[in-house]
Order: sequence, then C-alpha cells, then structure tokens
Amino acid sequence: KYRIGALDMKIVFMGTPDFAVQPLKALIENGHEIALVVTKEDKPKGRGYEMSFTPVKEEALANGIEIFQPTTLNTEEVYEKLKSIDAELYVVVAYGKILPQKILDLPRLGCINIHASLLPSYRGAAPIQWAIIDGCKKTGITTMLMDSGLDTGDILKKYEINIEDDETGGSLFEKLALLGAKAIVDTIENLDNIVPVKQKDTDTKYASVLQKSMGNIDFSKDRDYIERLVRGLSPWPGAYSSLRGKNIKLLKVSKVDVANIKYKKEDYGRLISTKNNLYVVCKGGLLEILNLQLAGKKAMQSSEFLRGFKPEEDWLKRG
Repeated sequence: KYRIGALDMKIVFMGTPDFAVQPLKALIENGHEIALVVTKEDKPKGRGYEMSFTPVKEEALANGIEIFQPTTLNTEEVYEKLKSIDAELYVVVAYGKILPQKILDLPRLGCINIHASLLPSYRGAAPIQWAIIDGCKKTGITTMLMDSGLDTGDILKKYEINIEDDETGGSLFEKLALLGAKAIVDTIENLDNIVPVKQKDTDTKYASVLQKSMGNIDFSKDRDYIERLVRGLSPWPGAYSSLRGKNIKLLKVSKVDVANIKYKKEDYGRLISTKNNLYVVCKGGLLEILNLQLAGKKAMQSSEFLRGFKPEEDWLKRG
C-alpha cells in the first residue's frame, strides 16, 4: 500500500498501457480524487476482432472512475469537457497522444509526466529497451512538468535504479512501472518543496520507436551488442534470424568462451553444437543460444531443440 499524502487533490489521469496502471493504482490508494481517466480508444483484438479495453480503462472501471476516450484532443468539445472537471493537476503516463498547449494550460498545478529514463537521456518512445541495448548500467524514472516539446519539460525529481546484467526489456518494464508508481506519489506529496529544473540539451539520446525489423540479427556485429539486443527486445518485438529458410527467434543467449570449439572468426552466423549446447559465431566470439522458438512451434531450450535437429554446416542468416 502507498501511504496517504498531505496533498489529496483532484486529478485527471491520462494513460493507456500496462505501464500506466501501477501509477493509477498508487494515486487511488494514496487518497487522491481521480476525477476522470482519459485513455485511448478501444481496439479490436484477436481472431474474433472483439473490442479490447486498454489496461488503464480496465483499472478505471474496477474503481468506478469516469472514463473519457476521445479520438483526438484537438476539439473544442474535448477542451470544454476537461475544463469542466476543474482538476488541480493532470498526471500523464504513456497516454499515446500529444496534448495541445491549450490543454496543458488547464490545470492550476500543471501536467506531470512520468518518463522511464533519467532525462535528458532517452527522450522518446522506447527508453526502457534502448537503455539495455546501449549497455547502460543505470536508468530510472523522471517526473517532469510537461511542455509542448517531446519529453523536454522541466524536471521535478529523478529516481534511479541499476540495470542488471541479465535484465530484459520485460523485467525492466515491470521494475520501472512499480518505481513510477512510487515516484508519482512522492513527487505529488513533495510538490510544494520541489524547484523544477530546466533540462539541458547536452548528452541527450533519442529512444526511437521499436520496429520489428530491429530484431533481425546481424551476426557480423559485436557479440556484446547482440546479447544486449536480444535482452532489450525481449519480449517484444524479439530478436530473430532464419534457419533453413524458416524464422527462428532467439529468446535467450549468453556470452561464452569455449576453449575446445574451433571455428573461423569470420564465420558469422555459423551454428556449432555439442550434445546439449548450441552456439552461434559472432564478431568477437561465441554466443550460446539457451532458448529459442521456431516458426509455428513453442519456445524451447536448446537442449530440447538439439534432440531433433543436428546442425552440421548450418548458418543463421546474417541480417
């Protein structure tokens, strides 16, 4: 449970995916009045194309909170709706739409955004995954006052955590969602004592949107980079290659040095197997493939894969 704060205020919460659910829960448990939840539109999902609610909408429904799902924020009707709520503060977490300046100016205390990086590093859509891919040792949550730029608003507070050596995009996502919940509660409770700090434009990195094509592994790249890529893109969009013309996902890999395995350093993508172990040649050494998934098959350990598959002169496609 999150402790009750001194500032029990009227809030409009704007968010859409799983990442925004924990902060919403924290605000509710902290005793703040969530006067309205704004989230993206329902979308058809699955083979039956049934309409699917956003995770934030599900949480709002469970708590009896009014829900607003405009297709755009750039109408007078939307502005008047939000104005009528007369909220003191907006909290925005991965909402997925740009807020016009007219709406940013509505709440008396401004719009606070939870961003999953230590700004100004990793502005943009995918800071969690890029921090892993780039080999960062630390990341965290930044709470900031929103402006019209992309993650350029004044910083309120930063909350730092370590990135573990085996961290995946999925595991870091969960940690930062929980940290984001604690961060928004702490920031609001201490809002009177926080002096916003303008961001510097030095040392900024842009965390661009993830594309499925990013996971197409080029084994001529450095093995350290490939190992981080596999972790960073797990569980989505995933790292993959092709084997005998069929797609193969690499779910988990590990950097290894095996003295008794001989190979040419330039044989990038070559598969080498022992009885229970599967390796691939990369620039700088071997990666052991621990878990994989063939197209149309379930995920499996490499030892299970090798019971029915004996790579002899097989290669994974290079990019």
